[in-house]
Amino acid sequence: MNQPIFVVLAEGKLGLETSKTAASVVRYLPDRVAALIDSRHAGLTARDVLGCGGGIPVVASLAQALEASGREPQALLVGIANRGGTLPPEHRSFLLDAIEAGLDVWSGLHERLAADPELVRRASERGVRLRDLRDAPAGLPVGTGRARETSGFRVLTVGTDCNIGKMTASLELRSALRSRGVDARFAGTGQSGIVIDGAGIPVDAVVSDFVSGAAETITLQAAQGADVVLIEGQGSLFHPGYSAVTLGLMHGSMPHAMILCWMPGRSRVFGGGYDWLELPTPEVAIAAYEEAMRWAAPDLESRVIALSANTYDLPEEDARLWIARAGEATGLPSTDPVRFGAEPLADAVLDARRAAMPALEAQSPS
Repeated sequence: MNQPIFVVLAEGKLGLETSKTAASVVRYLPDRVAALIDSRHAGLTARDVLGCGGGIPVVASLAQALEASGREPQALLVGIANRGGTLPPEHRSFLLDAIEAGLDVWSGLHERLAADPELVRRASERGVRLRDLRDAPAGLPVGTGRARETSGFRVLTVGTDCNIGKMTASLELRSALRSRGVDARFAGTGQSGIVIDGAGIPVDAVVSDFVSGAAETITLQAAQGADVVLIEGQGSLFHPGYSAVTLGLMHGSMPHAMILCWMPGRSRVFGGGYDWLELPTPEVAIAAYEEAMRWAAPDLESRVIALSANTYDLPEEDARLWIARAGEATGLPSTDPVRFGAEPLADAVLDARRAAMPALEAQSPS
């Protein structure tokens, strides 16, 4: 998938937690972002609002975005990833304006662009494309455990909650492994990861019977010839809304190892309506994920091998203290890969891979 230069729409919602797709693209594809739209922060930069993305301008309108950076964008990307995946009504006018300006429109929401007759008609008239990132491929299988057959070492990011840094941990870990000469591949399973990496399957858009099969498919694809395959996690076993997709990913990708993502500054399940539910400690979460893997693959002995913390909302001293405490409590390497580097995660993966080499070599073609 070739990434165009984007104008990213996050009107009224630009933030690390409220516009996850925008924040992810700004962090990992800054050279492909001409401007961000959010009238609340117009006049600021991506770094001012998100802490990354340098001088990418934040503007109030599409017209301003088209003039802001001196680069000519080719597409408007819907940058939010809200609960339920619906397009806010106030955003629809931006999509229509983008089409009239000759821009393609990309969206990772559950609400499909292709299901809107007016958007389809206008796009056809203007000769632009509507791209729904959450369109799952046809013909996905029911999961059969075939991911176990890969010779690449499989690592899945899991979490105490949703929207907590699983994709980010995977991408930061990939960079750290590649810097050591390890052929590490990323298996994208959500809209943001698919935009960034250019491939993947949006597992939360798959009919429930085929979620594990989708995870199996993308794992097998990404693992071809790889030393390590990093499967992007989704949701959380502890989230009432998204636990099903998490379990499907686990049993479909059959990870040799897991990295637990958590957020010390968050005490309750993310999103409105879940204030009654406290998040588990890393120790409780580790036990639950390892037990859930034993249900489908008792002989695989899949373990959580490291902790990835998201500490953007904490002062540095507090962040380091929380990370150190979690590492001591669990006996596992612990870091915030964005803030303090992914090297402890890379060390943990390589140590676990070395221990698994006899089994991996048995999977290699003779």
